[in-house]
Amino acid sequence: MTTPADTLVVQYRVQSSAAEIEKRVESLLLEQTVEMPRAAVADSYVKSHIIGKVGGIVEGPEGNFTVTLLQPARTTANDPAQFLNVLFGNSSIQPDVVLTDFEVPDALSRVFAGPRFGIKGLRSRAGVKDGALTCTALKPMGLTAHKMAELCATFASAGLHYIKDDHGLANHDFCAFDERVQLCQRAVNIAAERTGHQAIYVPNLIGTPSTVLKQLSIAQEAGVRAVMVEPMLLGLPFFAELVQQHLSVPVLAHPSFSGALRMTPQALGKLLRLYGADAVIFPNFGGRFSYSKEDCGEMAAACTSAWEGIRASAPTPAGGIKFNQVEATMEFYGDDVMLLIGGSLLEAGAELHERSLEFVRRVRKRKQVA
Repeated sequence: MTTPADTLVVQYRVQSSAAEIEKRVESLLLEQTVEMPRAAVADSYVKSHIIGKVGGIVEGPEGNFTVTLLQPARTTANDPAQFLNVLFGNSSIQPDVVLTDFEVPDALSRVFAGPRFGIKGLRSRAGVKDGALTCTALKPMGLTAHKMAELCATFASAGLHYIKDDHGLANHDFCAFDERVQLCQRAVNIAAERTGHQAIYVPNLIGTPSTVLKQLSIAQEAGVRAVMVEPMLLGLPFFAELVQQHLSVPVLAHPSFSGALRMTPQALGKLLRLYGADAVIFPNFGGRFSYSKEDCGEMAAACTSAWEGIRASAPTPAGGIKFNQVEATMEFYGDDVMLLIGGSLLEAGAELHERSLEFVRRVRKRKQVA
C-alpha cells in the first residue's frame, strides 16, 4: 500500500457476497467516522473533509474481499485512542470484518514516533554488535522472590542477554514486585562481576496506570535496563503515553489478551511497533498457540520492514519453542530476532545452567557461521 499525504490507508478482509459487497463497504467506510448514512449528512465540510473514500475492492476466495479505505488523517485527532477508533473501532465488533493492514502518513508517524531504542538499541544495551539476541523467562508463578533471583543468576552466568519476568508475575503476596526487582537486579549485577557479562533483567509491569507508574519508578530506581508490559491489558493509549512520557529504558511488549482482537498478526505487529514497542513478543509456529509459519513471517516483517522515521522492533518468537529447535527457528527468522525460550530450558532441572550455556552457544555459533 502507498500512503497519500494526510490520508490513513486501512485494509480489511470482509466476508460478503459479490452482490452485497459495495453496500457493505459503504457501511464500513461510514462506520469508522460519521457513523450514519451518507444521505443523512448535510454539512458540506463533513462531506468533503471527514468522510473518506474507498481505495479498492478485490475479490478473493470463499466470499472474502480485500477492502482498502482511505480515511482523512484529521479524523484521528493525532490521538492514540482516537486513531484506534478510526482504524478499527465499531467495526471490530462486526463479525464479518478483520483488520489486515494499515499505512499512516508521515505526519502521523511522527506523532507516535515508534520504538525509542528498537532492535539496534536492544543489541547495544546487551553489548552485541549484530546477530540474534537471547532471552528467557522467570517462572513458574508461585516461586518466592529469592528463588526467582536464583534462576536469574543462573541464566545471567550462562550468558543470556535478556531475562524477563514471566507475564503472569505481578505484585503477589508470595513474590512482591519491589522485592523481586531488587533481588533479580542484584543477581544480574553479581553475575556480571563474576563473568564479565552483564545480563539484563526485565521486570513485568502490570496493573492499573497508577500501579504501573509506581512499579516503573521502583524498577528504574533499582537500575533495571529494560521492562516488559502487556499493551492489550494496559490499553494501547496508556502504553503510548508510557513510552513517550515515562520510560527511560527499552520496553518488551507481551501479547497477552491480543487473541481477543479481530486483526491479523501483521496488523498487530505494526500497531505495537507504531505505539513504541522495542521488542514484540509473539507465539512461534509449531508451539502451543495457533500462529502459522506464514503468520510469524508476517509478524516479523511488520517489526523490521522499512518505515520512514520508525525504528525496527525486535521480533521475539516465543510460546513453546523447544531447545532442539534453536537452529531451525533462527534459520527461519535470520539474525534480526530475539529468541525467547523459557520452559524448554527450565525443564532441564539440575542441568539448567548447562542447557542455558548450550542455548547461548548455539545462537553464537550461527552468528559465526553467518
